[in-house]
Amino acid sequence: MALFGLFGKEKKEDLDKGLEKTREGLFSRISRAVAGKATVDAEFLDELEEILISSDVGLDTTVKIIGRLEERVARDKYLNTAELQHILREEIVRLLTDSNTPDYDDFQLPASADPYIILVVGVNGVGKTTTIGKLASQFKSQGKKVLLGAADTFRAAAIDQLSVWADRTGVEIIRHQMGADPAAVAFDTVNVAKNKGADVVLIDTAGRLHNKVNLMNELSKIKRVIQKVYPDAPQEVLLVLDASTGQNALEQARHFTAATEVTAIALTKLDGTAKGGVVLGIADQFRIPVKYIGVGEQVHQLQVFNKKAFVDALFHEPA
Repeated sequence: MALFGLFGKEKKEDLDKGLEKTREGLFSRISRAVAGKATVDAEFLDELEEILISSDVGLDTTVKIIGRLEERVARDKYLNTAELQHILREEIVRLLTDSNTPDYDDFQLPASADPYIILVVGVNGVGKTTTIGKLASQFKSQGKKVLLGAADTFRAAAIDQLSVWADRTGVEIIRHQMGADPAAVAFDTVNVAKNKGADVVLIDTAGRLHNKVNLMNELSKIKRVIQKVYPDAPQEVLLVLDASTGQNALEQARHFTAATEVTAIALTKLDGTAKGGVVLGIADQFRIPVKYIGVGEQVHQLQVFNKKAFVDALFHEPA
């Protein structure tokens, strides 16, 4: 089945272009390593391991992929290069499936959540506030009433940047002064959401990493005050990571998953890096769904993650 109907031609082109550097750095090298091989030998596996690790797939995930490849080759009796490429594609999709990453519908929200509250976490500089702005724009374009909460009160720039996005997208923002209690901002935000009938609430948080205990306490407090108004919220804790930082993104994921219960991941800046293999490592190691990927600066270039479309774009095969 073609993916044009699911993603649209423009989205597929954005995805192909956005993953170009990773494709050249990772899968073109794999293709060259596979070329002319009559069998999967130790030399090829060593070369494949080096390629995957250098593309920030990560050692543990690389070992898993190679092990699965060996099992498939033994079972399916590998015959030629085209079949090896096909097996490798299938195993990467299977790895993403085993990592609890579903194929999402396009920016759809559960009908049962009213409102759907998303707590957004991540360090400064990863594109967290920009991701919130793009999500706000996407949800509003679907006719949703969107509310933003500027609970990153540690930096005045964060509040101002989110306010710019609120103006740009035409959605309401709840903000206090720099240095205000982030939990107080979150509490005011969800109260306004209740009074005004918001459909989706996006709450920004501070991304300081210098003290994990303080971060954990702050996020826990924000959750508690939200639950005073909506006991089942937040429905989603979205961790934003910068794919271009490679292994640093994995370290940030370890930190935030230790500090709070992350339920989904957004990976930004895939278009500017050859380290897109980090998507595989993060999904595999943390078993947290990759929900959104950023493949460009435009609002529409924040896409929902689709395993098959992603792998097809990496291998540059027609959908």
